[in-house]
Amino acid sequence: MYQLLTGRISVRTMGLVLVEHALIVMSVLVAAVIRLGMPGTIGDVLTEWAGRAIVAATVLQICLHYGDLYDLRKRDDPRDLAIGLIRSLGAASVILALLYYAVPDLVIGRGVFALATLFIITLVAGWRVAFDWLSIHGRPTERLLIVGTGQAAVTLARELYERRSELGVDLVGFVDLDPARVGAPVVNPGVIGTVSDIPSLVRGRGVDRVVVSLADARGKLNMDELLAMKLNDGVRFDHLASVYEQYTGKIAVENLRPSWMIFSDGFRKSTTLEVSKRLSDVLLAFIGLTLASPLMLLAATLVRLSSPGPILYSQRRVGKNGAPFIIHKFRSMRVNAELETGPVWSTQNDPRVTRAGRFLRRTRLDELPQLWNVLRGDMSFVGPRPERPEFVADLTRQIPYYGQRHVVRPGLTGWAQVRHRYGATVDDAQEKLQYDLFYIKHMSIAFDIYVILETAKTVLVRSGS
Repeated sequence: MYQLLTGRISVRTMGLVLVEHALIVMSVLVAAVIRLGMPGTIGDVLTEWAGRAIVAATVLQICLHYGDLYDLRKRDDPRDLAIGLIRSLGAASVILALLYYAVPDLVIGRGVFALATLFIITLVAGWRVAFDWLSIHGRPTERLLIVGTGQAAVTLARELYERRSELGVDLVGFVDLDPARVGAPVVNPGVIGTVSDIPSLVRGRGVDRVVVSLADARGKLNMDELLAMKLNDGVRFDHLASVYEQYTGKIAVENLRPSWMIFSDGFRKSTTLEVSKRLSDVLLAFIGLTLASPLMLLAATLVRLSSPGPILYSQRRVGKNGAPFIIHKFRSMRVNAELETGPVWSTQNDPRVTRAGRFLRRTRLDELPQLWNVLRGDMSFVGPRPERPEFVADLTRQIPYYGQRHVVRPGLTGWAQVRHRYGATVDDAQEKLQYDLFYIKHMSIAFDIYVILETAKTVLVRSGS
């Protein structure tokens, strides 16, 4: 479970969620007492109302999550926060109304609900303001010192800076092997010392961890000195690849070495996991095909009415172990879209996409026929998205470790799809590969469930890729 949360749900996010849950529950309890009076002791109030309050809080927080109000990478201004909170309350009201119809014992009453809503808006908004202040002025949870100033080190530093409010991580500075580089700007801050300065920097600046970029420092560090620092001064050292993975939810291929993949935890595919994953795929695909039949009929009708040509579009893709298979989708482009250009990536606002196709793509309805591919065993429900053979050949030559994404079945959805924006370049392919390798390393049923839930969120808010 720790691996599931690493890189996805930070300690600060968990704190935000838990405190908010307590505030919402308290709002319902206080509203019940004010509206209906004190029935007896506090214990009596909790016995009668705690369960209802927890259910209401859980539903509301699910709506807040699907409204992106727990995504700390997005810094909303107070107006956006208020609008998002009101929208989430509206959605929660509809869901709770249906739930109360099915389970009348959970009803909290209109008067209590209206009063609790006022408390929730006030307390949650106040807590968000306090949380933002604490995120900016509070002590960071970890202070890092990076050894190396190469591209991988700079990339990590920028990622940490962009997510500093969420992660609570403070970058103390960079250490360079060249004394002449001391004082040079890198990101913010710059180079503050050399390798020999690490012990004094750790003590003087309260460094919790020293991150070593092997691409910059391999063969240039005195291992005896590093060992002495660790044993005598208690300095903690970690590979940049491991820290990057922990904080970003992806694996940096540009700083990756085969030895790291061989000796690191993960990348295990036990028989139990493979059997469990396959059984869950078959079950989900069968249920999906059954429940989605009306939607598939609607999609087929839209395709038929929007443009002449076949309803389904079939295309060769690369599957597990590089084996090709035929993928099926509802056609979203005009017929012979690549007749003049040959195989090319689809782009946002692609002129080849039909009017109905835009709707199908936004809602992901065009992907529904792939449930048949999952049922057949060509694909899994969760995994790296399958790519076309023409592109795979080029990307394998240009991107290190690209072929490793084919050690598992490709997926209908995936970790890269819920974490990275739509893209159609080599750089985007490399970025998605980093998420794919992370998924392959930590693959589990729990991780699959998390990705499926995030996919539902992505579809509802029409984001991602």
